[in-house]
Amino acid sequence: MRKKPEILNTEVVASSRLFSIEQLELQFSNGHIAHFERLTGSPHGSVLIVPMLDNDTVLLIREYAAGLHRYELGLPKGRIENAEPPLDAANREIMEEVGYAARQLDLLRTVSLAPGYLGSKTHIVLARDLYADRREGDEPEELEVVPWPLSRFDELLEHEEFTEARSIAALYLTRDFLRAGN
Repeated sequence: MRKKPEILNTEVVASSRLFSIEQLELQFSNGHIAHFERLTGSPHGSVLIVPMLDNDTVLLIREYAAGLHRYELGLPKGRIENAEPPLDAANREIMEEVGYAARQLDLLRTVSLAPGYLGSKTHIVLARDLYADRREGDEPEELEVVPWPLSRFDELLEHEEFTEARSIAALYLTRDFLRAGN
């Protein structure tokens, strides 16, 4: 296994309400010194939840995606707040975004997105045995909840509003997890 580069210096070069950009000065094991930038967000990461209403129905949400300046279909998600456990964060987020809580939560996988410059991890959580429980969230408008049969996953993959890679990966993981009899 390769030795990680040594961090010689770290400097925050820009900040916003949600993110900071850090410039890193690194020295590699061969002596080469290089500068990298990385985007940092919540130090605790985030959760992305696959809420299953029944054995075949996943609850998607349609919400405004500022990066694409359009509405996008995807799975409920959010930051982990104040070092809360990921499963607690997942349950809180689905209560806020889809109006349900779960009696059964399974951590399927923790993934990164663009690890070359984004220093955040997302915990993908399967939520089952749902019951109605709505909590106040921080969304600027009510989210549209869209029930979708997992048996029509291939059709969802073709949907023009369903493009987020994390949601796609989460549904593949869910499908395989459920097929394995879990």
